[in-house]
Amino acid sequence: MIYITGDTHGELDRFKGKELRHLGKNDFLFILGDFGFLWDDSKEERARLDWLRKRPYTILFLDGTHENYDLLDAYPVEEKFGGRVQPIGGNVYHVCRGSILELEGLSYLCFGGGESPDKEEREAGVNWWAREMPSEEEYARCEANVAAHNHHVQYVLTHDAPSRFLDFTILAPGENNQLHGFFDKLVREMTYDNWLFGCYHRDTQLSPKVRCVFHDVISIGEKRSWWKRK
Repeated sequence: MIYITGDTHGELDRFKGKELRHLGKNDFLFILGDFGFLWDDSKEERARLDWLRKRPYTILFLDGTHENYDLLDAYPVEEKFGGRVQPIGGNVYHVCRGSILELEGLSYLCFGGGESPDKEEREAGVNWWAREMPSEEEYARCEANVAAHNHHVQYVLTHDAPSRFLDFTILAPGENNQLHGFFDKLVREMTYDNWLFGCYHRDTQLSPKVRCVFHDVISIGEKRSWWKRK
């Protein structure tokens, strides 16, 4: 089975909750950015990451703004699940931006990244990295992969969202950036069955095809599509 949830920020509570305790070796869990277990490389953080590596299921996380890109970039890139990933150890993988993974007969376009609203208050290389925003190469790789899939996937999974999903909603962040504009372009140029994103720390269904995810755990392939956190 495939499961999807929002930002975890280096905390284990989500993984120990009733929604995820039952996952087994044939299950996959997507995390929509702000994974947070590669942040300060402390002894405590390494212990939490080692605990995740021992889970029987596969964890596939997108990057967000709560990632240490110096640590993340040190891991090698390989082709797996139909796209580009970085093995973090055990069954934990970072999904490279623009990859389209093929799992259980469905396609998942994955694109992490975002812009910290408080970046002016952070210190470069300590708690902020310019790499949080995508490069032109990553945008181009994504467009090439989408074209190779005839401009259609079943699921688009992102950390941030198109500006058209955010405008006139409670999620509107203010000024739009290049990433919002790129996602707007994808909305115009491709088709998809569902678009799910994290970043805004809400569990909100914006339309039948679009959902903002935080604590909810969404399952793909069951009649009951998600559980609400109590």
